Amino acid sequence: MTFWMRRLRAALPWLAVAVLSSAAVMLALLPAAWITPQFAKLTRSHVNLVDPAGSLWHGSATLMLAAGSDLSAATLLPGRIEWRTAFWPLFTGRVRMTMRQSEVMPDPITVDASPRGATVTQGTIGVPASLLTGLGAPFNTLDLQGDVRLSWSDWRSFNREAFGQLTVTLNDVSSRVSLVKPLGSYRLLFQAQGVSSTIDLTTLKGPLMLTGNGTVSAVSTLFRGTASAAPEARDNLAGLLNLLGRPSGPDTVTLTFAH
Repeated sequence: MTFWMRRLRAALPWLAVAVLSSAAVMLALLPAAWITPQFAKLTRSHVNLVDPAGSLWHGSATLMLAAGSDLSAATLLPGRIEWRTAFWPLFTGRVRMTMRQSEVMPDPITVDASPRGATVTQGTIGVPASLLTGLGAPFNTLDLQGDVRLSWSDWRSFNREAFGQLTVTLNDVSSRVSLVKPLGSYRLLFQAQGVSSTIDLTTLKGPLMLTGNGTVSAVSTLFRGTASAAPEARDNLAGLLNLLGRPSGPDTVTLTFAH
C-alpha cells in the first residue's frame, strides 16, 4: 500500500464525520418555510400553514383551512400551530412531526410523511362556521354561525388517494337569513375511499331537518337530499326553504349540489 493510499484510508473516517456534520448543520438550519408548501401539496390546499416561524425542528405557523378550491374564502384559525420534528426518520426519507394547536385542537397529532404517502393520526379541531362558506352555494348565501367541530380517524394518503373518515358536527347553527335561532344541529360524515368519497348528512335536532348523501371525486361532486320544517316552525322557515332548493312536497324542498 502506497503512502498516499495509507493517508487516504486514515482520512476517510474523518471525511465521513465532516460530511455527516455538514448535512446535520444544513438540516438544522432549514427554515420553517420549507414545511409550508409540503402541506399545501399534500392536502390539495385544503390545509395551509402561513406566516411560518422557527425551523424545521421546532416551528410554528398560522393554520388556514379552505373547504373548497377558492382560497379567497379560506379561514384563518386563532392562535398558532406548533410542531416538533423527529431527527432520525429524516435519514430514511420520512418526516415525522408532532403538531399541537392549544386554542382549537385539544390533543396533539402526528404527521408521518414520505415520498410515497402520508399518515395523520386521529384528532379533533374546532373551527368557525364561516369555513363552510368556501363550499359555495348555498353556504355562502346562508352565512352560518355556530359551533363547528371537525374530527377524523387515522387519515392516510397514497398517490393522491385518501383513506379515512372525517366527521363535521354543527351544533346549534343559525343563519343571518332566518329569524329562527337556532336552526338545529347536524352531522356530516365524509368517508374517503381512495379515488372517490361519500358524504352523508343527518339532523341531530332542530326545527330545520336536513338529510342527504352524495359522492366526491377528483372530477366531480354530487349531493342530493331534502330539507323540511317542523310543523311549529313552518311559517318562519318558508323563506329559508325556498332559498335552499326546489319544493318537492308539503314544507319540503329538494337539495341538489353538483360540480
